[in-house]
Amino acid sequence: MSVVSSGPATVTVPPAEIVPMNDTKSDKMKNDLSAAEVADPVDVEEGNLKGTKPGVIVDAVWGEIDEDGPNYRSLGWIKAAVLQVKLQMGLGILGLPAVFDTMGFVPGILIILAVFVICTWSDYVLGQFKRRHPEVYTLADAAYLIFGPVGREIVAVAYLIQQIATGGAAFLSMTVAFNTITSHATCSVVWGVVSMCIVAAMASIQTLGKISWLGWVGITSIMAAIITLMAGVGVSDRPSLAPSGDYTLEVLAVGHPSFVDAINAVCVVIFAYCAGPNFLNIIGEMREQGDYTKSILVSQGSVTVIYLIVASVVYHFVGQYIASPALGSAGLIFKKVCYGLALPGLAVGGTLFLHVSAKFIFVRSLRNSRHLSKNTPVHYIVWFSCVAGVCLIAFVIAEAIPFFNDLLSLIGALFATLMCIQLETYMWLWDNWHMPRTVRWKSLVVMNVVFHFLGWFCMVAGTYGSVVTINNKFKSGEFGSSFSCADNS
Repeated sequence: MSVVSSGPATVTVPPAEIVPMNDTKSDKMKNDLSAAEVADPVDVEEGNLKGTKPGVIVDAVWGEIDEDGPNYRSLGWIKAAVLQVKLQMGLGILGLPAVFDTMGFVPGILIILAVFVICTWSDYVLGQFKRRHPEVYTLADAAYLIFGPVGREIVAVAYLIQQIATGGAAFLSMTVAFNTITSHATCSVVWGVVSMCIVAAMASIQTLGKISWLGWVGITSIMAAIITLMAGVGVSDRPSLAPSGDYTLEVLAVGHPSFVDAINAVCVVIFAYCAGPNFLNIIGEMREQGDYTKSILVSQGSVTVIYLIVASVVYHFVGQYIASPALGSAGLIFKKVCYGLALPGLAVGGTLFLHVSAKFIFVRSLRNSRHLSKNTPVHYIVWFSCVAGVCLIAFVIAEAIPFFNDLLSLIGALFATLMCIQLETYMWLWDNWHMPRTVRWKSLVVMNVVFHFLGWFCMVAGTYGSVVTINNKFKSGEFGSSFSCADNS
């Protein structure tokens, strides 16, 4: 066995997990981020510092965890996998049939599989990095360890914008659902406020262990809506967006998109896998952090199979007449039923993204303070303020960019690539650069470098494509305007 220094104690890690690290930066990180000084002897297991006091755990992030505060290390691997599935499978899956419409069957399937491989590797790297550096709780902490204070703040801002913007996309999809179900009974902005209040109430639940049951609700809701959608498009006489009278359904094996349309489609797929940065929060609240890899393989494999089935079936029956989001593709009655079934899942998706956004700010605000894991007035004031703040910003984003697929593409290009690909591949290189130059090591270096630069290409090209498309839609006036009361269903 070997040991890696971790805060005020040592963490025993199997030899296969050991990698050389930058000792100076690691020591600085430990001094800045260690949550508590432990004077008594401790035993270490999977990132926990188990103190000599009965029932007390001293965690490298949360400090002392006991019965006087929330238990931030209570998440089992099955619940973790459920949260990972729900974080991934929500808004993104509603944009995938349109990707097939743009790219065609074969390129669409290949793109989903390619992004699955890249993002699953990145998610695995996050787990390994967390176990080697227990003091890391978010990507911003990892960036501080690697790049210093400036890097931490840049990544923190990008991370928060991505998570909050994704919460905004959830609000936008919820307003579409409310308008569809009620036949536009009131102003769309009002439905946006209602959506914000519902999500804020659920996001204020303090720990992922207590919120994990919402993952089951969300998965059940989205799956019920998707199964109904697939049944609906299969039995409907015509897609809801097909013109009256005769029409021709186009289902292409290989599409012929413009560069802008193609890169936007790729970025929608990246968005569908963009929950990876939140997995650091999940592993940080797991009881046994060694089970993280198991949860990732289960969740990512399940999500990818579902993505391929849903996108293929819906595109086969609807062709070019795909609604955005896709739940509106099967006709008016099925559209109402689908959105009614999906509404709880859409709310849970927004809840999870905004919960981890608020938790990020909360931990940054109270770290190294007894208020972080104790039920004090300061603890509650800061927590509820963080939840209210991120929900309000998400609402503004949803109302400012009212185009569903284009909002997904913009988030995927500008933020998800950086958060889900470039940072993780660089983290692996930083942690493993001084390993022995074996064939396996060289192969992994080449793979990470290729993934890294693919991420930069998608970021630059995808942002350009998204901005061009959104600008054109605003100019045309065809799709409404910001903060509009118009029916967006």
